[in-house]
Amino acid sequence: MGRMGVMFRSTAVRFSALYILLFALCAAFLVFYVTALSERLLNQQTREGLQQEVNVIQNVYERAGVNGLLKLMERRMRQPGANLYVIAGPNGEMMAGNVASLQPGVLDHAGWTDFPFVYDRYEESGNAPHHLAIAHVIILDNGLRILVGRDLGEPTRFRYLVRRALMVALAIMGGGAVVIWFGIGRNALKRIDRVSAASKKIMAGDLAQRLPVTGSGDEFDRLSVSLNEMLERIGKLNEGLRQVSDNIAHDLKTPLTRLRNRAVDALDHDDGEVRRQALEGIIGESDQLIRTFNALLMISRVEAGSIAAELSDLDLSTIAAETVELYEPVAEEANYLLRSDIAENCQVRGNRELIGQAIFNLLDNAIKYAGDGGSEIRLGLVCDGVNVRLWVADQGPGIPADRREDAVKRFVRLDESRSKPGTGLGLSLVEAVMALHGGRLELSATREDAPSSPGLTATMLFPVFKG
Repeated sequence: MGRMGVMFRSTAVRFSALYILLFALCAAFLVFYVTALSERLLNQQTREGLQQEVNVIQNVYERAGVNGLLKLMERRMRQPGANLYVIAGPNGEMMAGNVASLQPGVLDHAGWTDFPFVYDRYEESGNAPHHLAIAHVIILDNGLRILVGRDLGEPTRFRYLVRRALMVALAIMGGGAVVIWFGIGRNALKRIDRVSAASKKIMAGDLAQRLPVTGSGDEFDRLSVSLNEMLERIGKLNEGLRQVSDNIAHDLKTPLTRLRNRAVDALDHDDGEVRRQALEGIIGESDQLIRTFNALLMISRVEAGSIAAELSDLDLSTIAAETVELYEPVAEEANYLLRSDIAENCQVRGNRELIGQAIFNLLDNAIKYAGDGGSEIRLGLVCDGVNVRLWVADQGPGIPADRREDAVKRFVRLDESRSKPGTGLGLSLVEAVMALHGGRLELSATREDAPSSPGLTATMLFPVFKG
């Protein structure tokens, strides 16, 4: 069927056709209603004019008799565009008037004629068409019959002119609507074709393809913008999944290899002590793998929002103080000084377990990467009316500004040598926790004036809780 067939099958075109049909029906009703109303008004005006003429004739007859009446009617008949005037005898025979003949029976009854009657004019030939009129008949005391009428040609012509004008106007409007509808339909179809072509490329695997946006801001553009944002998000998720897959393969290959080697060593030695040490190493490696997968599962749960229903009102000041108290022995053992500056009564809405785990991760990262022992690690908490800010700052080498965005990705470790224990999921979990709580994680240098050891300050920003 081609492009035309596709266009006529589209929903927009079918709705437009239905609209045009309803418009045509309403227009037809309007034409007949306006013409009927106009004709009725003209007929009413005609009757009112004839009634005034009848009243004048009756007054003249009462004052001046038959002679005065005949003089009045003679003058009226000679005026341009005069009404119909007929004087007939008691038997209905026409005696004078400005019409050649009347339909039989018109003069039989006084008052208004029951229906438009036919009459002929003097100046027309025998094959001329008959004319229609309405009239009022007066029967005088002496039996004379007076007819005062009005030709209906003018109301009929007016009705015809009004109807024809309306029909022409509506035909022009309808034709213009069809042309506009056809043009809009073709334009919409072209845009849909462009969207379909882009969609096919996307389905073929070209996720860099985007739906066309003309900049008009119409519904097509809004839909394309929304879908493009969705495609951008899907692309980032796919890229993240690819990176995670690569990192998982890289980070898990080494511990799995060590597990296999230690299992082989345990099989190759008869010494029970050697076997015991090998099995302890296997258990340690297994525990590390379990922690890695537990962290992955936790991040997945947080990002899926399955823990959102477990949020409650919390005093972050208490959680931070308890975390510092629990982590102080670990810091002392690693030869670091852990200091805290915690404001009181900082209220947030969140999950106690996740927030505690996030603070633990930040402190653990600070101890791992704070440089040589003996330096200071600080944990602070403050409520400024806009955010609740909790930060952990160290004095280590820090993270370059251009690598901070990568540092929160899963399995990304800036320690390329993998010399320090860890899975590369600590900051990823913190960022996921902050997203769940409507906040964010910010990374910055602790000291901008110390290029050799700027340190790292990781800040958790929570929205102020207004209970």
